[in-house]
Amino acid sequence: MAKQQQFLNVVDRDEAERRFYSAISLDPLGTESIPLERSLGRILAEDIIAKVDVPSFDRSNYDGFAVRASETVGASEERPVSLQLQETEISAGVVPDMTVSAGTAITIATGGMLPRGANAVVMIEDTEIADDQSLLVRRAIAAGFGVSFAGTDIGAGEILLHRGDLLTSRETGSLAAIGCSQVPVWRQPRVGIISSGDEIIEPGKPMRAGLVYDSNARILADAVREAGGLPESLGIVSDNLNLLRDALAKGLESCDILLLSGGTSKGGGDVSYRAVGELEDPGIVVHGVALKPGKPICLAASQNKPVVILPGFPTSAIFTFHEFVVPVIQQLAGYQKKKPRSLQARLSVKINSSTGRTEYALVNLVERPGSAAGDGQEMEYAAFPMGKGSGSVTTFSRADGFITIGRHEEMVEAGSPVRVQLIGQDLSPADLVVIGSHCIGLDYLMSQLQDRGYRTKLLTVGSSGGLEAAARGECDLAGIHLYDPETDQYNRPFLTDSTRLIPGYQRRQGLLFRRGDQRFENKSVEDFIQQAITDDDCVMVNRNQGSGTRILIDRLLQSAQPAGYAVQARNHNAVAAAIVQQRADWGMAIEHVVDPELLGFLPVCQEQFDFVVNLERQQRQAVQAFCQLLADKQICAHLHSLGLVVG
Repeated sequence: MAKQQQFLNVVDRDEAERRFYSAISLDPLGTESIPLERSLGRILAEDIIAKVDVPSFDRSNYDGFAVRASETVGASEERPVSLQLQETEISAGVVPDMTVSAGTAITIATGGMLPRGANAVVMIEDTEIADDQSLLVRRAIAAGFGVSFAGTDIGAGEILLHRGDLLTSRETGSLAAIGCSQVPVWRQPRVGIISSGDEIIEPGKPMRAGLVYDSNARILADAVREAGGLPESLGIVSDNLNLLRDALAKGLESCDILLLSGGTSKGGGDVSYRAVGELEDPGIVVHGVALKPGKPICLAASQNKPVVILPGFPTSAIFTFHEFVVPVIQQLAGYQKKKPRSLQARLSVKINSSTGRTEYALVNLVERPGSAAGDGQEMEYAAFPMGKGSGSVTTFSRADGFITIGRHEEMVEAGSPVRVQLIGQDLSPADLVVIGSHCIGLDYLMSQLQDRGYRTKLLTVGSSGGLEAAARGECDLAGIHLYDPETDQYNRPFLTDSTRLIPGYQRRQGLLFRRGDQRFENKSVEDFIQQAITDDDCVMVNRNQGSGTRILIDRLLQSAQPAGYAVQARNHNAVAAAIVQQRADWGMAIEHVVDPELLGFLPVCQEQFDFVVNLERQQRQAVQAFCQLLADKQICAHLHSLGLVVG
């Protein structure tokens, strides 16, 4: 009679994880460049910087007529405005060589490029062609109506996607929009799966008494894919030590991770443990973890590669897979760490437990009678234990989530509040939301947070919009650079009782123009602005309303609105691109975006770019991590290389 193989040494979950992680390599496996059409579901290995504006030109949104909006003032059905209609028509894909001069209009198709001189498109249904072939405009429109300006969606030089981002259809569409055909991604770990046992047969084969279909291999293969890995089936191996040795050797040669299903517990017929026990460097590091379900799991390593024997029962196998294997797959595949999705509920039925090991209890969730989400409150739920045991195939697939019962708890009473960790895929909320002004320094800081495992979201709405969002508690941080002429201070005078300032860095703002443009070369700021105001052929590119740069421009212009004033760029990079591409002649941006071979830069001021935080959010972990970045010497040195001075 074969001697039973008992557990070597049952340890708690944290100790098991520590031993396991210390025995394997958790570094991402390396990068590869793949075609865009195969990138769905992969993880970016590099920041993606847009090389073009989207749209790449000022584009008509309608079939209609390109006009100067100011010339439609007062137009109505009763009193239409008459404009001379030029004979040319602008079709999509055609670069216009004509100009909309005073009193004229040009026919333009949807998707057509807006000609020089025009700043709006009047829709065809709001017009009529008179007998003398002039255009009668029956509706007044504002500058920018009917036009998608270049760079309003994506600005050239802007970080479109960050290293560590998961590529969904939204991201792949954005990559296509900037013309990206090859995508740098982290290599997916190859995960070998071995099913062991004389009783295991493949689905589709005739069932006989005492046999079971191999459901674990299917569950694990698809779970590996969901986690970001590539499953490789190494087949079903009978309880033969030599055959299992061969399968292990093959798996270690071709795979990055090796999973065995079954053979972890006891009994002389279970050969998986004995075969894995022959591995060295270091071999088995844990055999038995104080978990329910999942106690029999065996964690090992060879050649720095994880080797895991999962329990044979399906629910036990999938629990331990998610607990110990999924984090390894995702780290090797370059995923950012994710916080488990959870919600508060009340337990509907008492659960008895046993002390000595942590227990996971699968539950179904139902809405509590009379509950309703509102006023920022969570929906209330009742949690019903499923209680079918670790051998159930369907329990895990039907559960909404699970609760964790501590190793020292004997029971959880009905009506007790419990935290339910949800099962399944969903959008992960950002750890840090920043609303406000755009800056290349902020781009860099957000990228660094991504590298540290925080999911970030940046909304560039301008300094004023960010300040208001912070005061309302709608974001974690607001990036601002607002000057108060009365106090001669940046940013601090605009704080409220509910906000405080996190000092950022200084940057230099100036006027940009094309290198060699004699209208602006060697001019003072005053002469530059005077030239821009008085020269009708001189076209500016403005910044979005509410931005600190827009406020600075308006102060320099002193109520003047030169040509191009209505054209708004969302960020500094887009301003520089518009001037280089000759869509505009001048604008204002920070010095870092200037290519000195293409653009001239006339300094205007040294401004302070700071961050505003709501008092209720300042202790959040992601906010504190952001503050630590600003105190890091290496981070500050890189910011200095971008032309930014911290302190």
